[in-house]
Amino acid sequence: MINLYVTTSCTSCRKARAWLEENNLPYTEKNIVANPLSIEELKAILRLTEEGTEEIISYRSHAYIKLSKEVDINDLSLEELLGLIHKNPELIRRPILIDEKRIQVGYNADEIRCFLPREVRNVGFREIQQQLYLGAQ
Repeated sequence: MINLYVTTSCTSCRKARAWLEENNLPYTEKNIVANPLSIEELKAILRLTEEGTEEIISYRSHAYIKLSKEVDINDLSLEELLGLIHKNPELIRRPILIDEKRIQVGYNADEIRCFLPREVRNVGFREIQQQLYLGAQ
């Protein structure tokens, strides 16, 4: 099951939701402003990242810009930072899609395909290869 973390006004979130529905992939959706992520949920997300908090914080968000005038995020411990994110969910990049093994932060039309079952990805890959082969003749 895919977990989709969104906010109401996020265009990329709507694109991710539409892609999941178009590909008939089951998912659960959580609005992170209406229902902020718990510290445990944040830790579960971070376990799947390669770059830790750097990957999930929206450094261009209004929330980050405002908070950075009051707090140096780099000086916070992980627990303090998680508490700050919990209290200010607008700091999180959106959408976040996760399953048991994968994470995607933000919407990327190519990378989101990793959530398709392997057999579906392979069929699509074979079709592309065939088109390239036929086009080369």
